[in-house]
Amino acid sequence: MGKTLEFLFDVGSPTTYLAHKRLPDLIARTGAEVVYVPVLLGGIFKATGNASPVMVPAKGVYMGADMARFARKFGVPLNMNPYFPINTITLMRMAAGMVGEEAFPRLVDTLFDAMWKGRKNMGDPEVVSAVLGGAGFDPAALLALAGTAEAKDRLKANTESAVARGAFGAPTFFVDDEMFFGQDRLDFIEEALAR
Repeated sequence: MGKTLEFLFDVGSPTTYLAHKRLPDLIARTGAEVVYVPVLLGGIFKATGNASPVMVPAKGVYMGADMARFARKFGVPLNMNPYFPINTITLMRMAAGMVGEEAFPRLVDTLFDAMWKGRKNMGDPEVVSAVLGGAGFDPAALLALAGTAEAKDRLKANTESAVARGAFGAPTFFVDDEMFFGQDRLDFIEEALAR
């Protein structure tokens, strides 16, 4: 059995989506076990003084072009969301509340795909309900789960732990205690998993 790779993610990040879509190939090559850790990117930004690259206009333009290059290279469908950035706190609380459940991977796929393939406004509760219902989930149950103390506390604890470990954005990965930032670091991650 391979090593464990922790994947700190927020579905509101297009680069994290690209990483998510590339992880199955990495798992197949390395035998790694990937542990998905929901975090709130906005909380990480606030705690570290960081901000989305799109807040710097020239950097945002470059990042868009660069993500398109990565999407083409790895055959990942990527459609920039016209509603970006979206406040993902409810979505990420849903994910945090579903950790360990059989449907967790399907929920994560559904949320990422709605954001970065379907270009849905996932900040609109009606759109979120329609997306969840269309994927076979009970939207009311998931929205209720997002409002529970357990889901809120888990997301907050994950986010605080990420910051304490040195994270400043997403995607962030850990192999043992070695941190990697960015979907463009999967080659280094694969080397670390092979050691």
